[in-house]
Amino acid sequence: MSPLFPELPVLSLLVLLPVAAAGLLWLLPARLARPATFVALAAVLALATLALFSYRPETAGFQLMERWPWLTGLGVDWLLAVDGLSVLFLPATALLFLGALTVAGDAGANAPRLFHSLLLLLLAATLGIFCAIDLIVFFVFWEFSLVPVYFLLARWGATAGAPQVAARYVLIMLAGGFPLLLAFVVVGSGGGSFDLTVLLGHPLPLREQRIVLVLMLIGFGLKLPLVPLHTWLPQFALAAPASLSALLLGLKVGAYGLVRFAIPLAPQAAQDWHWLLAGFGTVTLIYGAVGVLAHSNLRVGMAYASICHVGLATLGLSTLSGQGAQGAISLLLSFTVASGGGMLLLECLRQRTGSTDVQALGGAARTMPLLASGVLMCGLAGVGMPGTSSFPAEFLLILATLDRYTGAGMAALFGLAIAAGAFLALYRKAFFGPLTQPAVASASDLRPAEWWVLLALIAMIVGIGVYPAPWLDIVRPSAEAWAAGLQRG
Repeated sequence: MSPLFPELPVLSLLVLLPVAAAGLLWLLPARLARPATFVALAAVLALATLALFSYRPETAGFQLMERWPWLTGLGVDWLLAVDGLSVLFLPATALLFLGALTVAGDAGANAPRLFHSLLLLLLAATLGIFCAIDLIVFFVFWEFSLVPVYFLLARWGATAGAPQVAARYVLIMLAGGFPLLLAFVVVGSGGGSFDLTVLLGHPLPLREQRIVLVLMLIGFGLKLPLVPLHTWLPQFALAAPASLSALLLGLKVGAYGLVRFAIPLAPQAAQDWHWLLAGFGTVTLIYGAVGVLAHSNLRVGMAYASICHVGLATLGLSTLSGQGAQGAISLLLSFTVASGGGMLLLECLRQRTGSTDVQALGGAARTMPLLASGVLMCGLAGVGMPGTSSFPAEFLLILATLDRYTGAGMAALFGLAIAAGAFLALYRKAFFGPLTQPAVASASDLRPAEWWVLLALIAMIVGIGVYPAPWLDIVRPSAEAWAAGLQRG
């Protein structure tokens, strides 16, 4: 319950409001689907902001907790709560969905009620993932998110092969759901509950912890994605509509799952196998950086850049320190702005030119200076330029890594330098040089509605980068408690 409005179940409303709005759309005329969705997203943003202002960052534990009996025979409750590791994702998610709807344009014009209801259902599932602290409730939201993703990608994909990409993505994620569910069953059976607050106080024996950690690394690693479980992402980034690619790249729920469940529920196994987490993180970081260097499509390049930074977050988490957890969560939040916002702007570019491949562009900054400026700002944030939103997070992660693994820390710096150079090379080819393509020469810059997306992105990227203290102070107590809990486990 919210301290500002004690009788208001703000988290349940936050999750259920998009579901109710998705149903309501089918009672409205099709022409009202888009404005009604805007109203629903604005209401969700208001509730997410209320949850943030109701949260007391000086207290590290779960807050705004809501519990109702659900599957009583199985001991499963509708249990929602947030702490400093999750509360900032609520408004960030709502803002990214608003931006996705703004740049979607007429993407769902052929079936507006279906398109917008699927978007709202995906929002509900994503918010549920960040709020649920009962393992089974979390898993329901986790799996339910696949339904809107499949239909959005299969019907409104950007390439002819989008239906095949959608089927492949869903099959891969369903395969990843099996080890995740098995891990939750092992934890719930051993701990006598699916309530995370109970399970954290009663860790499993080491043997079971090792089984749980491996299973969760597979399940969450597919969604992250960690190398070698990443093969779906480049195809997905190229085939998905802008709203979907921005949401999947910007909201790294797989990494959140590692922080929230995998490592805390297997603390001793994580300490014994910290080298495994560090190895996955380092390989993923270097591979992602080289992937940016090897591709000429901006959307695919941004997908590989996200793989690179997921590797950095995993490497920081492998230190099992408060500083590493704080840096990882802060970097995931910056993903929402940098990667998510960058993909939205690249969709604006694709709508105007028909492509995001540098071979089909060149000189785009001459006809689209505002769009070019926005892509540059998001790209610089993605590579951790000082003064942007990712720099404080990357700085914390590099410090934590160097303190624990000097070699891996140096490799991370090398990989980040490769990724930065690769992005600047792609950007130069796409936005500078001679203007030779007719589609680029006749393209128009951002429309007034899209200006607001650009202004919001720049404000958050620069604001958080220049003055990160308020956001870091929200995350720090919970990150330190997270690390302390691992030592007690």
